[in-house]
Amino acid sequence: MASVPAARPAKWKLVDCDPDKCTGCTICEYICSLTKEDVFNAHKSRIRTTRLHPLVNISITCRLCSPAPCVTACPRDSLTQSEETGVIMIDDDKCDGCSWCIEACDYGAITLHPEKKVVRICDLCDGDPECVKWCPEEALDFITRDLMAQKARITVTKKLFKEAMEAAGIKV
Repeated sequence: MASVPAARPAKWKLVDCDPDKCTGCTICEYICSLTKEDVFNAHKSRIRTTRLHPLVNISITCRLCSPAPCVTACPRDSLTQSEETGVIMIDDDKCDGCSWCIEACDYGAITLHPEKKVVRICDLCDGDPECVKWCPEEALDFITRDLMAQKARITVTKKLFKEAMEAAGIKV
């Protein structure tokens, strides 16, 4: 089996989506397929937009798990994880499309290429994700997990403050 990094370094960056901003337009999917496959075809994208609720959408891409269950699950050792960036790399010559990695991914971030029948995972466009640049609502961000956690704490704190003020009868 392929080796995977023991821990997720704080410097690893990933694409994060703010569901409060995501409209579900799927531009991220189309720019990804154009960048990676030279075609506008959402089925060939390495990012997926998912509707969680009629008014809530989110774009999903690789979360850079460590250790990465997809790498561990691959029976052909076709997946490896960069210790420097956390990106999951695919050896197309070894991949037979068995989909074990797809099943192992808790986030649904791995897809099977519709024609080549090999898996596709976001490679972060070599550290400059096109989906982030093209998102018209600025719902996508390229950040570290530490910054993601900080943003989440700020959001929760603001929500709790608003709820506390409303409970006290104070309009915010």
